[in-house]
Amino acid sequence: MLDQLNKDGLLSSVKQNRPAGSWGVKFKKKMKIVPPRLGLFRPVVGQCCNQCTPDSLRKNTENKSSSFGFHNILSINEKHTRYRGWLVRRVCCALFVSGRKVYPSPVGSRMQRVCQSNRVKEALAARQKQPEGGDGPGRQPLLTPFLPLINTCISPGFTRFVGWLMLKMFASVFGSIYVNLNHLPALHRASQKGSVLVYVYVRQSVVDCALIPLVLFCHNLRVPYTACPLKVTSSVLRSVLQKVGVMLLPHAQTEQDAETDGLYSAVTSSLVRELLHEGQALSVGVSAESGRGGLWLDHITQLIKERSVPDVCLVPVGISYCCVPKANAQVGLCSLVQWMWSALWKPGGSVKMDLGQPFSLKEMCDSGRCSIDDWLPLQDLLLPVILSNRSDSVRGRRSVSWLLPSPACEPTEPAHPQADLSIALILHLLYSATSFMSVMSTSLMATLLLHRHRKGVSLSVLCRDVAWLTEELLLRKKDVGFGGTLAQVVHYSLTLLTPHLIIAASPSRKDIFIVPRPRLTAMFHLSLQAQIVTRAFILESVGACAVSAMLSQIANSGVSGRVRSDGVEGDGVKGDLEFDVALCRSELTEHALRLLHLLPPGFTPPCQSSYSLALDAVDSLVCCGILIMEEIPRAVPVCDFWKSEGALTWTASDDPYHSDSDCEEEDSRSYKITQPSQCPDMLFFLCNMLAGPLRALSWTTSGLEHVHTALPEAEFIAQIHSHLCDMAERKKEHYESCSEEAAYTAVRTLIDLGVLVEERNAEGGGGVCLRVSPLFHVSENRQKLQRFILQYLYS
Repeated sequence: MLDQLNKDGLLSSVKQNRPAGSWGVKFKKKMKIVPPRLGLFRPVVGQCCNQCTPDSLRKNTENKSSSFGFHNILSINEKHTRYRGWLVRRVCCALFVSGRKVYPSPVGSRMQRVCQSNRVKEALAARQKQPEGGDGPGRQPLLTPFLPLINTCISPGFTRFVGWLMLKMFASVFGSIYVNLNHLPALHRASQKGSVLVYVYVRQSVVDCALIPLVLFCHNLRVPYTACPLKVTSSVLRSVLQKVGVMLLPHAQTEQDAETDGLYSAVTSSLVRELLHEGQALSVGVSAESGRGGLWLDHITQLIKERSVPDVCLVPVGISYCCVPKANAQVGLCSLVQWMWSALWKPGGSVKMDLGQPFSLKEMCDSGRCSIDDWLPLQDLLLPVILSNRSDSVRGRRSVSWLLPSPACEPTEPAHPQADLSIALILHLLYSATSFMSVMSTSLMATLLLHRHRKGVSLSVLCRDVAWLTEELLLRKKDVGFGGTLAQVVHYSLTLLTPHLIIAASPSRKDIFIVPRPRLTAMFHLSLQAQIVTRAFILESVGACAVSAMLSQIANSGVSGRVRSDGVEGDGVKGDLEFDVALCRSELTEHALRLLHLLPPGFTPPCQSSYSLALDAVDSLVCCGILIMEEIPRAVPVCDFWKSEGALTWTASDDPYHSDSDCEEEDSRSYKITQPSQCPDMLFFLCNMLAGPLRALSWTTSGLEHVHTALPEAEFIAQIHSHLCDMAERKKEHYESCSEEAAYTAVRTLIDLGVLVEERNAEGGGGVCLRVSPLFHVSENRQKLQRFILQYLYS
């Protein structure tokens, strides 16, 4: 199956992107001795959550079909049409598009129904300061900016034309767009039963909005109404997009302004209700950093709870890019042409889409299995540990109420059960969509170059690590989006990453040497590509950073022990990882639990307690071979129940803190550090995966001493971003810690910690201002916070 994926897409992409330098010839000569295949199996991905939606999982498992392989939607020939012949081969794309089934969606009386809804009437009354029952003459002008949004429809003619245009456009940008055919039968069955499907993906690029409708259109599934967060300035382009189901923002509003506008919230809620009643499919993108897009999911959840809609089937979608395409926040005809022209000269590699199993939203809402009872503010979870040096952590999960912004006209109720349920759903979909993403070859290569071989690596060592890391990902049930021989995979990924690498190939050297470029753009690109691998190793990374925190305490306490941390690669690490101390399991778990609280949303499943995840993080290091259990001599064997003191005790099977290892006392277990044979420096490799965001958080904390007054949120983040860039330039390294995303995530974490305080700026149009809290005006408290963060960074 991996070879078939390579046969259609990878080889063609390699040929299109063949480098002109001499290193390609030397590469081929060197690669004659490598193993011929990567990966022994493909893991099953896209399944429903067994805890939150067991009924949906059972139904999909009963109707599970055999594997169908993959389909490249850009590879269209005469076999995809009903005709044959010389002329058909030249117009097969147009014939294929004309034969696709399109479900028309006329507007009809939708405008009248939306305007007559109670939510819209109440929002208009609040805007006009009039009684709810009155029909003031100013009501219709207030709704004028929303008329194009309400009148969005799906025209079969426009849909087929835009589908043909996108197939031609993407064929010149991407080498292939693969879809896992094994995921499509479940969607077809749900559509035949009349289920309303809502596709949810994590935003990466504007291309996401186009890929999902195009894939569904090519496989005769209902084209969804797509919520597009971009501002489209061209009136012609807006008119065309609104006829293919693209719901655009009003002209004068950004997405942040729209989501805090009470009238916009009421209109979109009523519009979603009408679309779901019509049986239309929806496509919604959610941002894990800012939380944008969650308002659409909140509308759907609210309609389910009110019984306005019987049920909705949610479909998480994972989209993986070899190189994530970038676009401007504002889209016009000129910017679209410029992007297309630049993309022609910079091929974007391949794309792979994984559509998850549809699961019932009603089942998740009614069952209550997605627990939200133990959510606590981050400052309640960590401030006692940071400032008071408490040894035990507070049990609970980090509250992320900012994922669902409330309109300015509505009072904010953080403890409202409806809002909590919507936030739990957003978190669950963020985790599901990111876990379904396949690891592309460029992501795998970027991870090795950024987190293991930052100072450079020879080609032979890099190829060995590629094979090892691929097998590790497959064993963790993480699918990959590439195939073929090792030589082809390495050559293809290096070709796409060439602008961000220094590849030294000279006649005097026996092996090619590869070094990441020490530049901001290069490091940021590699860091962006490596994020998907970090998510696959998140538990191992958290556990490794917990070990680093304990080693930091040991070093500060003066206990003898030594650790090699100079980044020696591969076989260069030989027996230098030795300690005269043992690491207590309970302390390791506490350190892992604290670090889990600092992670952004979407890294861990919300239906599992943080403490159980911390236990899994420690156990994962045992499975990796980094930790080994220390043997403790006892008079009585630990597994001899009958001779142990006290009577046997029984625990409930649904206890979230229950462990199968009841034959050992939890506090008495300890571990020693060892070196895995496959990757001797794996501890440092795992620590490096979380070093970027942790270092950005540390640098942001140090930069607070330069903030003396309250600043608007955008200006505050810009100042922090500038500070991070200055720190990276001063050190001439760690450029991955100074991106805008890193600055935003660090500021968001400090807000949740209570280090920064949000204030509503009444004079500036209701914007949010940020200031340092009085508690952290004291330099001693800032130093305590910085020491808490730095303990997880090995040095």
